[in-house]
Amino acid sequence: MAIQLEKRKPISIIKEKPGLNNIIAGLGWDPATVNGHSVDLDLSLFMLGADGKLVEDEYFIFYNNATSPDGSTHYPGDSRGGEGEGDDEVINIELSKINPKVEFLYFAVTIDQCEERVHNFGHVQNSYINIRNAADNSVLCQYKLQENFTNEDSLIIASISRNGGAWDVEALGQAFSGGLNTLVELYQ
Repeated sequence: MAIQLEKRKPISIIKEKPGLNNIIAGLGWDPATVNGHSVDLDLSLFMLGADGKLVEDEYFIFYNNATSPDGSTHYPGDSRGGEGEGDDEVINIELSKINPKVEFLYFAVTIDQCEERVHNFGHVQNSYINIRNAADNSVLCQYKLQENFTNEDSLIIASISRNGGAWDVEALGQAFSGGLNTLVELYQ
């Protein structure tokens, strides 16, 4: 059974599953149409150093930069509307390949064309992120977004951080306005 993550209560995914190396971060949400357009969420990943900034610009993983320079992380594609069961977007991560300079993995969810289409997280229902074991596809932990952010269009939903030889995952749920550019400016 998956652990339900709570804000500011990190858990060690390595302690939960010793020997874990390959994980999948999955984002899901229910389809919605607002102002004549599907609400399109995008999952992205900021691979940050100890200073809380990208170790290099290429360590920002999203639809226009699908693979990290160290080969540890891959974003296989973009779902436009949240259709179907299960995860709508995923990022595959091989923990042992992550550049040693990377201390934090920050998972961001943003709404594509939010300003033009006047979309915000208040339009999104049943969104979540889960961390799965890639070996057997089992869900290790999950965070369901419960807040109703009616003005925000960007969200740092969860983080994974180095903790000695382990990796800790934590729900964050920090919302912002200004789209993906706001987050890029924050972590660059």
